[in-house]
Amino acid sequence: MPRSVRPLTFALAAFSSLALAACRSDSSTGLQPFTGPALSVIGKGDMTARYMAEVWTRGNVAYTSTWGTRSTGGVLVVGNAVHVWHIDGATPVLADSLIVENATTLGDIQVSDDGKLLIVATERQNGSIVIYGLTDPFKPTRITRYQTANTTNGVHTAEVARVNGTLYAFLSIDTPNARLVIVDLSDPANPREAFTRIMGAPFVHDVYVRDGLLFTALWNDGTTIWDIGGGGKGGTVANPVQIGNVRTAAWTPAITGSEAHNIWWFHDAAGGANAKRFMFVGEEAPGNGSTLNSSNGDIHVVDIANMAAPKEVAFYHVDGAGTHNFSVDEQRGVLYAAYYNGGVRAIDIRGDLSTCTADQKSADGRCDLKKMGRELAAGLQSNGNAFVWGVHFDGSYVYASDMNQGLWKLAAADR
Repeated sequence: MPRSVRPLTFALAAFSSLALAACRSDSSTGLQPFTGPALSVIGKGDMTARYMAEVWTRGNVAYTSTWGTRSTGGVLVVGNAVHVWHIDGATPVLADSLIVENATTLGDIQVSDDGKLLIVATERQNGSIVIYGLTDPFKPTRITRYQTANTTNGVHTAEVARVNGTLYAFLSIDTPNARLVIVDLSDPANPREAFTRIMGAPFVHDVYVRDGLLFTALWNDGTTIWDIGGGGKGGTVANPVQIGNVRTAAWTPAITGSEAHNIWWFHDAAGGANAKRFMFVGEEAPGNGSTLNSSNGDIHVVDIANMAAPKEVAFYHVDGAGTHNFSVDEQRGVLYAAYYNGGVRAIDIRGDLSTCTADQKSADGRCDLKKMGRELAAGLQSNGNAFVWGVHFDGSYVYASDMNQGLWKLAAADR
């Protein structure tokens, strides 16, 4: 989702066993810093009462969710708060907080494309989405909470997208019986289930929706492309038709499976033969760490010129850190990736990513974006104990949600 989640998992006592299996990453090697240009820090809004999760911006406001359980002054505080921030100045300023009742942790947060709705996912017990109206963007008002037997295990991620003019929420539901649930939001006060299906191994983690196509990150089942109204295969939202599947390589041979976590199908505003050719898949590798200071997992570049036979052609790897969520500047061809303890990485994704010299290839023949000189900049590499969950590019600035410290405002990368 332009957005993400997608919760990282680590072994803190209050966290669920699902989280431990799905999202925690650890590394036995030290972090490899980027020695090139830095993404300059404009300002930071502090948030240490709860662990910060996802971030979404629109205009001069940012919304952040919270996750897990954090000890604050010896008191355990659950991640059931939505924070609303003024971001028109250099430093994000907290404007309001919303407490989501009967929620133990939140995940995705997203504004609808018309700016009218804010959708918040709640995970674990009483899984749901909560829908807020944004008549006043700084004072969201609750419209309803959507919860059924198909969501109650927990909504891990929620992607909000429009298909043929209708607004839907695509919900990835936790195990057991992990499934995708698609909800029609035409009438926000009365959401309606349009589709559900069990999928993924062991779960569906996140989705991306664009141009009537649905991309599902199915962990060890890889990434599947579905026609839901734009793929020419007769698919609809109520009856998706599979087009193709790819299982991307693991970051290390010791791992079996793709660990497909999040997706972005790049539409390059510059046009050309490669304008809609590449899909980016984030990999979030599991581990046994117990603190928020290390991670693993690569960014995988998949050629989808033939969607029936997608093929991984390149990757981006950082020793000692792993990727989480993406946000892409499609005007300039820059992918911003949250890299947990690795901060934020900015990567040049314009042009042909499938062709490189012999010394820029890995042993398996994939192009290595690092060796190709595709790294543009990095941010928050030396800012205390920064641990970046999500990023959101708003057209001018990059906003990064740091689980440990708060909301950062960064300058965009130079090209």
